[in-house]
Amino acid sequence: MRNKIIPYNPKLKNYARALRKRGTLAEVILWQYIRRKAIYGYEFHRQVPIDNYIVDFYCHELQLAIEIDGISHDDKFEYDQMREHKLKSLGVNLIRFADEDVKTEAEAVLQALKKRIKEIEKE
Repeated sequence: MRNKIIPYNPKLKNYARALRKRGTLAEVILWQYIRRKAIYGYEFHRQVPIDNYIVDFYCHELQLAIEIDGISHDDKFEYDQMREHKLKSLGVNLIRFADEDVKTEAEAVLQALKKRIKEIEKE
């Protein structure tokens, strides 16, 4: 499929590694469902630097980033919009889930993710 290499700021590498070690509860929950190619055989990675940003999860083959929006995103609407625009300009597909939804509605989150993957496959 795609597997396009997208450049990233190397200064983010260590920060991304630190984020992997201290994931939020929602990130840990979602990771249990998507790791080891569990969804349609696609490999996701955690805390991946892309350009000047770090996305929560990323599948290189689909160019799909998954973001989990928790409390830290409450006051960052404009920043998130700018970030999303930049990622899309690089060819990254983006899907967002609320932290609380991942924790309480994991099955619905997975169904939405699977639906988005099928859409990307058809593109």
